[in-house]
Amino acid sequence: MHKSKKKILVVDDSAVIRRYLITLLAKNSYEVDFARNGQEALEKLQKEHFSLVTLDIEMPVLNGIETLREIMKLKPTRVLMISSYVHDNSDVTLEALDLGAIDYIPKPKSSVDIAKISDEILRKVQAALQVLPQFLKKTELHVESSILKVNADVDMGFVLIGASTGGPRLIEQICKALPASYPHAVCVVQHMPTEFTANFAKRLNSVSEITVAEAQEGMELEKGKVIIAKGGKHLHFRKKLKKYSVTLAENIRERFFVPSVDEMFLSAAVVMPAGKIFAVELTGIGDDGADGMVELRRLGAYTIAESEKTAVVYGMPKEAAERGGASKVLDFEDIVKEILKYGQ
Repeated sequence: MHKSKKKILVVDDSAVIRRYLITLLAKNSYEVDFARNGQEALEKLQKEHFSLVTLDIEMPVLNGIETLREIMKLKPTRVLMISSYVHDNSDVTLEALDLGAIDYIPKPKSSVDIAKISDEILRKVQAALQVLPQFLKKTELHVESSILKVNADVDMGFVLIGASTGGPRLIEQICKALPASYPHAVCVVQHMPTEFTANFAKRLNSVSEITVAEAQEGMELEKGKVIIAKGGKHLHFRKKLKKYSVTLAENIRERFFVPSVDEMFLSAAVVMPAGKIFAVELTGIGDDGADGMVELRRLGAYTIAESEKTAVVYGMPKEAAERGGASKVLDFEDIVKEILKYGQ
């Protein structure tokens, strides 16, 4: 379907933000309608079909989180959160992602801000429109208990996971599936802004048996620990004697995403023995991680890309597979099983 057929509902109590979003989207050939609060939005969604909803969090009558819950219950629709909470309270935005929102955009605070984030909004709208409706509902993983038995005596290896749009829910499912005795170190790059990653790690740690922490300079890679890359820094590695640790690197190559999956993969390729690396490329727009995965596979690492069947956005894993970086292409549930089997 041509993008001019896509209809978007802008939900915001600020007339200034509504006008800005409507103008920006209409100028880019989208059909646009608006609602001033959540209640009005739900009424419009009952009457007509919208391809996408942009949803503010703080609104009168019915706030964004309550509205999102109702949307997912009554008529699952693609939702992008647009809110100042991105900076002020990332917990609320993480809750929105957990409820089924596809992504989030920081609410512009001034006209200068608006000019700066127009490209980001359009890029995220395009990515969100690629998401198939069946991915909006949260599904629970089913992993046989026999796979959960791990061998704590296995030599420590390195499980490296990269994800972008649609990734937070998957990372949560992986962390929940891993037992506290998992014998490998796990490192995750999830594209997220600086304000998010500490709360994301804290949230994952609270729902998992395994330990989850945000990356800090000099943090040691250990068995049974998941390290989440810190927003605004690249996750690199160093080896001293027989210990491996994290180093937080600046964006000297001017990568679009910081942290970048490629930066993690390419650093691992230099520092770690390839035979002990298991690299995974999950859902996301673009190609971050594809080049790094090609290099890891060339060196002899075990590499898996998520399948088109389960990837919320089939961009990053598709590029990794098409460039020859994936030893295997698997559905998400099978990737989790493979990560568990790697511990046996």
